[in-house]
Amino acid sequence: MLWSPSAPAFLGRGPVRPRGSDPAHFPHETLVDPWVDDEGWMPPAVAAREIGKGFGGGRGRATVLKGVSLEIRRGEVVFLVGPSGSGKSTLLSLIGGIMTPDQGSLTVLGQDTSRLDPARRADFRRDHLGFIFQTFHLMPTLSALDNVRLALAMRGISRRESTARATALLGSVGLSHRAGLRPGRLSTGECQRVAVARALAGDPELVLADEPTASLDAENGQAIMHLLTDLVRTRGATLLIVTHDNRIFPFADRILRLEGGRVVGSDGPGGGDPPEEVAGVMAAPDGRRRRREWGP
Repeated sequence: MLWSPSAPAFLGRGPVRPRGSDPAHFPHETLVDPWVDDEGWMPPAVAAREIGKGFGGGRGRATVLKGVSLEIRRGEVVFLVGPSGSGKSTLLSLIGGIMTPDQGSLTVLGQDTSRLDPARRADFRRDHLGFIFQTFHLMPTLSALDNVRLALAMRGISRRESTARATALLGSVGLSHRAGLRPGRLSTGECQRVAVARALAGDPELVLADEPTASLDAENGQAIMHLLTDLVRTRGATLLIVTHDNRIFPFADRILRLEGGRVVGSDGPGGGDPPEEVAGVMAAPDGRRRRREWGP
């Protein structure tokens, strides 16, 4: 079963799309551009310029990222692909403010996170970002409801309001009837849906997902991606996914390829021609892109 949820009004900024985006991806009547300032400038969600990152010291130092430059626009769904060891997870950690680059400049939602001290970076992550992990990282002793509610409690939201929001979110991912169960009694697909609800609990402007479908079978992987992209687009948020799973490529607006610590290609609107392996993201007659719907 696949879901096409509508976000509760208090959880999002309403049906929006950013300037310059493909209207086909935002089929709402209300077109709001909430990120443009009075002078008409809209900062990108992510802007990286020649960033580098290494680990270790001396002869044993390993340079993982070697001058990465990229830009992700507000409202985009972008996939980051590449072989193991190419630096994908490191780049995601830098964008998420978990680490800082050794060189270059990186701004996230207009903020240079490398200039923030650890406490302020943690506040920035809490207030503006959502994270989804391959292995879920749910608290095993808490129910599905409490796992989602915990993310809201950390923002200082009252128990009553956090319970209402968490209940609404679990309903939006089709888990109202499982809200009282702990992760050990949930299926793999249900655990990932709880993780999606938790990531979206704070209404983040940027959602970062590391291999969100790697632990799922094809059916659950498709369901999670339909769910995640629907919820993110409803909120007008930006989604960046690190993945090896070519089954979900059709959900991307753009695919960035990382090899040897560098971005070596960008496929999708504004990013060149699609590679053969990106099956399902095809050129429409008017030159725009269209998606292939998942089949049974």
